[in-house]
Amino acid sequence: MRGFQGKSNSAIKHLVDQIIASGQMTRSQHLSLTSTLLAEKKITDEDRNQINRVFDYVQSGRLKLID
Repeated sequence: MRGFQGKSNSAIKHLVDQIIASGQMTRSQHLSLTSTLLAEKKITDEDRNQINRVFDYVQSGRLKLID
């Protein structure tokens, strides 16, 4: 699950919604979202905002990073 290259925007939204609903994010999910931000040049502003929202939640303690 390395990034979302070639995946639809709905795949990113689905993962973000799933992470926020559960209140936790696995290291694998973190790596996938990070890879998407760093490697994918064709993600939409909406996708980028969704991913950044997850990272903001982690930073503020609203999401827990798990193994």
